[in-house]
Amino acid sequence: MTLSSDITIRTLNAVEAEARLGELADILVDAVVHGASVNFMAGFAHDEGRAFWARQLPSIAEGMTHLHVGEAEGRLIGTALLMYAHQPNAPHRADVGKMLVHSSARRRGLGRRLLSAVEAAAAAAGRTLLLLDTESGSAGDRLYRSCGWIEVGRVPDHAFRPDGRLAETTMFYKRVGAAAG
Repeated sequence: MTLSSDITIRTLNAVEAEARLGELADILVDAVVHGASVNFMAGFAHDEGRAFWARQLPSIAEGMTHLHVGEAEGRLIGTALLMYAHQPNAPHRADVGKMLVHSSARRRGLGRRLLSAVEAAAAAAGRTLLLLDTESGSAGDRLYRSCGWIEVGRVPDHAFRPDGRLAETTMFYKRVGAAAG
């Protein structure tokens, strides 16, 4: 894919996300094929990717999850979920997940831009503490560190990589908005 320098970052509502389940699945399958430890194993199929994203639609429609995407030349090439905590004692907190950039669009700053958009959206919504986890030593690990995320700790053998090997996971947090100052 020839990628123009014009990449748009935006939020998809549930109706838009449903209409683009195939593209969202493409990004997720591509991540698994390229070895990303994002909860799925080798052999992960496109229909399973569609089903994963379809399960996110109710929460997106309710406003408890925001789906940020990167788009170039009319095609989705990256995703990031911002998931607000449901617990009554955590109205200040959110999780970040499925930070994915299609392999054809990597190393162009899209991951950094998606992460920045998620952080800004969380701050605008009054969420001041963000949490995420990633495979230790991965590209995501390096990205989060370079963007000021703070390591909480590591869990050995936390999850299987797509190839079946156990991998260590690093937990991170970041304060945003009023709490960042």
